[in-house]
Amino acid sequence: MFLRTFGASIVIAIVGLVLGWIYGGGTGLALTAILAVLEVSLSFDNAVVNATVLVRMSPFWQKLFLTLGVAIAVFGMRLVFPLAIVSISAKRSPIDAVRLALEKGDPDKAGTYGYLLHQAHPAIAAFGGMFLLMLFLDFVFEERELTWLSWIERPLARIGKLDQLSVVIALAVLAVSAYTLGESADTSQRDRTSTILVAGVLGLATYLLVNGLGEFFDEGGDDAGSDEADPDAVAEAQAEAAAKRKTRQHVVGRAAFFLFLYLEVLDASFSFDGVIGAFAITSDPIIIAIGLGVGAMFIRSLTVFLVRKGTLSEYEYLEHGALWAIGALAIILLITIEYEVPEVVTGLVGVAFIGAALVSSIVRNRRGGGDDDAAATIEGGRTAAAV
Repeated sequence: MFLRTFGASIVIAIVGLVLGWIYGGGTGLALTAILAVLEVSLSFDNAVVNATVLVRMSPFWQKLFLTLGVAIAVFGMRLVFPLAIVSISAKRSPIDAVRLALEKGDPDKAGTYGYLLHQAHPAIAAFGGMFLLMLFLDFVFEERELTWLSWIERPLARIGKLDQLSVVIALAVLAVSAYTLGESADTSQRDRTSTILVAGVLGLATYLLVNGLGEFFDEGGDDAGSDEADPDAVAEAQAEAAAKRKTRQHVVGRAAFFLFLYLEVLDASFSFDGVIGAFAITSDPIIIAIGLGVGAMFIRSLTVFLVRKGTLSEYEYLEHGALWAIGALAIILLITIEYEVPEVVTGLVGVAFIGAALVSSIVRNRRGGGDDDAAATIEGGRTAAAV
């Protein structure tokens, strides 16, 4: 199973390292390897979260995630996306943006490719931060039988019964971020607040649209149009939907398509910090695309491995740890609107949450699982604090 799942990633890694060496010699080879490791370390929690979505897809869509999805991740997010951001934010033509990228200018010098991309970072961070924050809030406000950090997850699930609470909180966080982190004494930067607000609202709207469409087609939304819906029928439909999610049945048709689209947007939101952080290592867009692309392929293979191995079912707290890592990453992205957060901190936070959840899952499995939530919760809290 290992070679079948990671074989393509290993081949692409070898090809990527060879291309890095051909393009930039020994330095290019070293930078490619460093960027690949950076991408894997920053996106480990991404693999776990992606697996929770991918497990609902059929083998066909899983294969599509590893083929078309890789093309979108490598060429779209790691190469085309930065060029598009520079072109739009700096009001340059695409050809001019490519020319700037190939010049490999100093990111600290005004007018260079790296500098322009860093200038666009507040909008990127607001979009990605709001998308991930909505994902986290919808998770913690949903009532579920199994909880990890029950002392906080259960109270949050109770107040989560308030309709659209996650949207209200997300908008409040966006407003606070825009008017505290987005303000600047420099008149040339005062429009940054409105840019952050627009980008954040677009991130929130993208989440609501893609996630909503996926759920609509997944749960047979075409049949939910009655004005006088029978409460018992509604309750039964909700119970069936919950059972379907629990048993991880494969979705098909339009539901699978929108789930795939949701997964791609989610993956893109995770990649923002890696794309921006890569410029702290090198300003060469070709090396960045190759190195991050190699790392992205390994993350995709790891996602498929987790699904095929049944790791999420065996270690049931992993999903919880990954979603808490997403919440932390969302906050970190919003903080980076104004302050620089080292990539190592971002990576370690995600690894810490997932590591704590893994240890808690192992402890729970050794105790026989069951309904012993209290003991598992205490252990989860201790593990999270220790890590």
